[in-house]
Amino acid sequence: MSQQGLDEVLIEGLEVDAVIGVYDWEQGIQQKLVIDLVLAWDCQRASQSDEINDALDYAAVSQAVERWIQAKPRALIETVAEGIAELLFKDFGVTEVQVKVSKPGAVPTAANVAVKIQRTRVDGPFG
Repeated sequence: MSQQGLDEVLIEGLEVDAVIGVYDWEQGIQQKLVIDLVLAWDCQRASQSDEINDALDYAAVSQAVERWIQAKPRALIETVAEGIAELLFKDFGVTEVQVKVSKPGAVPTAANVAVKIQRTRVDGPFG
């Protein structure tokens, strides 16, 4: 996924309770979303300095994603995926991201439903 010369930071299985769905009844309950992220990031500087300021702080990323998702109800997991990508570009300076948003239980006969997007900074509306 990553651009030549960039490493990847992964956050897998981030569970967030959110108001999400297209049906009226869904707008009155919280449902679990599971977020998987692959972030293009050059880890070399952090590996040499051993300082968090030189790393992509995955705790801060996780908290920001959770806050963004919970900030307001949304209808589609596609909207959530795009919003997370834009958040990561704007607030964390990543240049390429893969976002998977799963909504377990959305289809009772399926183990999971999800969308997965891959974006580079130039893919966004302000590219």
